[in-house]
Amino acid sequence: MWRWISGMMLLWCGYSVAVCPVWPPAKADKEIATLSAQLKRWNDAYWQQGSSPVSDDVYDQLTARLKQWQRCFGSEPADVAIPVLAGNIQHPVSHTGVQKVMHKTALRQWMQARSDLWVQPKVDGVAVTLVYRNGVLTQAISRGDGNKGEDWTEQVHAIPSVPGHQQGALANSVLQGELFLLSDNHIQKQMGGMNARAKVAGALMRKTDKLQLSRIGVFIWAWPDGPATMPRRLAALTEAGFPLTARYTLPVRSVDDVEKQRAQWLTSPLPFATDGIVVRSANEPPGERWLPGEGHWVVAWKYAPVSQVAEVRDIRFTVGRTGKISVIAALEPVQLDDKRVQRVNLGSVARWQALDIAPGDQILVSLAGQGIPRVDKVVWRGPLRQKPNPPPSNYHSLTCFYASPECMEQFIARLTWLSSKRVLDIEGVGESAWRTLYQTHHFDHIFSWLSLTQAQLQATPGFSAARGLAVWHRFNLTREWPFIRWVTAMGIPLPQASLKAATGMSWQEMSQRNTTDWRTLPGTGEEKARQIVNWLHQPDVAALAKWLAEQHINGF
Repeated sequence: MWRWISGMMLLWCGYSVAVCPVWPPAKADKEIATLSAQLKRWNDAYWQQGSSPVSDDVYDQLTARLKQWQRCFGSEPADVAIPVLAGNIQHPVSHTGVQKVMHKTALRQWMQARSDLWVQPKVDGVAVTLVYRNGVLTQAISRGDGNKGEDWTEQVHAIPSVPGHQQGALANSVLQGELFLLSDNHIQKQMGGMNARAKVAGALMRKTDKLQLSRIGVFIWAWPDGPATMPRRLAALTEAGFPLTARYTLPVRSVDDVEKQRAQWLTSPLPFATDGIVVRSANEPPGERWLPGEGHWVVAWKYAPVSQVAEVRDIRFTVGRTGKISVIAALEPVQLDDKRVQRVNLGSVARWQALDIAPGDQILVSLAGQGIPRVDKVVWRGPLRQKPNPPPSNYHSLTCFYASPECMEQFIARLTWLSSKRVLDIEGVGESAWRTLYQTHHFDHIFSWLSLTQAQLQATPGFSAARGLAVWHRFNLTREWPFIRWVTAMGIPLPQASLKAATGMSWQEMSQRNTTDWRTLPGTGEEKARQIVNWLHQPDVAALAKWLAEQHINGF
């Protein structure tokens, strides 16, 4: 189902909504072909050389992005563009794969139609089939396309954690599981995936890396045609040398049980990396009926990724109150934890140029401290790249006290800063309100708002009468602030440590001080003292001080 919203074409797929780029056919073909070729190079490096130029999460997310574009533009299917290395060894029982649910509600609906449910961690590694015949491990087969895979028998025989011989019920058995990188107390929430899947695949591809093979463990998650009940399966697997399965396969009765266990495994020390949980019913069909993509008795609920691949929609520039130019990347929205991220600060113009980011590029975004989005790296650059030119770098801490078209961004930044809590504390007046007030009342300088009347504010488009009255009251309350807050609002380059010492001064006293006088204040060295004296004698600053004196502001 297709729908157009605000210039974007949306593709509705069950619970998810994928954004289709509005590209002409030639551009779509070019973008799809380029990303397909890049993924194929990474795919070849992964399977043929055992190396991983990008993390598993990045590869998976860009593969999903390619599939989305192919659906949007009717291109060749993704499994043709990026073939799976299937191998030529037939699985005795096919790997079904695991369907995924996106949230708790979908999992609840899935669970309602099933019984005898168990939860397991979704171990992050590579899938394998182990075939025991007459008590001997005769084959180890990679998952491949689910029907056929590669022969990994030689490598798996070199893995100490995989028993080479069995007896009893497992002497003639087929097991499906995950080869994973052994870890001491791996906490997924803190450490992430650590590219565990690629490291295991690399060791298996290289064959001769015995040391790395010795660091691989195995988690058996399925025993087709095994004992009828899950407790009997788990007991037999433990006795056969696969103890992790019983330790990490737990009964669940409700979706709340699953959610609680999912959260616990995310934050608990485990012997492996995980990327979610798997819920399975013990009531499985006979192995002969298992087919790729048709494992209706098992489902996965993955963890939210700690980082997301996001497409850059636009590059924008902002000028701060001190004249510093910052670069902002506008993104196709992505979800990180509980935040919907639509923009990320790239820092200075120099850093943006070093990162070499243009609209259409794919970047890896994560959350830094206090939930602030950050760019980790560029993961793929589009074939058709056009970067905008940054604004001229002729802004600084002494520009744009007065309004003009070329000063608009720094001027608004000054207003936004002076209304903040630690300066003049004008509650309810932020950047958007300042833009509205400026457009209506055409401020001359950063304090022009002081002369607005109650009637003018109440008549401001976009302001209700009640809001206009409230803003008028807030503007008048600023008149009671001490002098030091007003010179702070003007942008005096006085160190924080010196503010308290300067509290009792007037404008006249400040203006008469020389650099030696200023250096007596805590935190004020020679260079800072020169900056303060220079600032006090700027014509624009002096004119603002004179205007504030006419308004009877304290200290002027």
